[in-house]
Amino acid sequence: MTTVTTTPVKTSTVDLTGVSHWYGNVVAVNDITLSVGPGVTGLLGPNGAGKTTVLHMMAGFLPPSQGTVTLDGRPTWRNPEVYRALGLVTERESVPGYLTAQEFVVASAKLHGLNNPAQAAAQAIGIVELDEAKDRRISEYSKGMRQRARVAAALVHDPSVLLLDEPFNGMDPRQRLHMMDLLHRMASEGRTILFSSHILEEVEQLSGTVQVIVAGRLAASGDYRHIRRLMTNRPHVFLIQSSDNRTLATILMGLESVSGVELEPAGLQVRANDYGSFTRALTKVARDKGIRLTGVLPSDESLEDVFAYLVEK
Repeated sequence: MTTVTTTPVKTSTVDLTGVSHWYGNVVAVNDITLSVGPGVTGLLGPNGAGKTTVLHMMAGFLPPSQGTVTLDGRPTWRNPEVYRALGLVTERESVPGYLTAQEFVVASAKLHGLNNPAQAAAQAIGIVELDEAKDRRISEYSKGMRQRARVAAALVHDPSVLLLDEPFNGMDPRQRLHMMDLLHRMASEGRTILFSSHILEEVEQLSGTVQVIVAGRLAASGDYRHIRRLMTNRPHVFLIQSSDNRTLATILMGLESVSGVELEPAGLQVRANDYGSFTRALTKVARDKGIRLTGVLPSDESLEDVFAYLVEK
């Protein structure tokens, strides 16, 4: 395996300000403002939500019909210089199967005008751990290996920003874990990594920072747990364990912030209609009645619940 020496990567930020894009009379992206910096960020949304359009505008493939898209303050549209700092892995595979990974990545290095294409290709192939298979034709690769070859080609010029459109499509669990580990390692070097997905668990496992797009609009932005807690109108479900579950259940049923309580073997399942009011009241009730709380766990604290709520809204 090639020994890979990593050096700190220049940090970069991609900004969209009041961005819209329409195809004829169809609005694909509607007035989105967001900023993506170093680390791994997930771009989440159902198919057709506008994720690919956002990525293509970030990559300079599409102009914003309205607003601005910049990389470190420079517009991405009609500005070839941004490609020195940007790598893109599209959803659609377009790699000639007759090439080896070595040939494919070297060709990408040459297109970037690098001084030593072979050395740059070896570095990128080492990062994605394809050393042992670099001389095999890509047509012989598994889906996960082909994705890694494409990531290597996108990384060959050592960009500070990497954009990936549905990178886990078609991968088996082992390949997905390998790709997640790779993205985490690259983010730890200081890179800005944005990947799109319509699979909720992918974003939840890989990134705590989420940009949620629904019907072309930015529905939520930030840490997904924080986003959930900001939605005070949405019911929240908690599993509560205490020194006296029966007494606590009776008291909680009288709170305005509680809409339901069920006594289960594992504890109390409490449905609250206001996160903040309930958590404050729970602490006070337990203290006043001398009940010791041994566990307060949000039982529906998942990105899937956040996403379902946003789609409904």
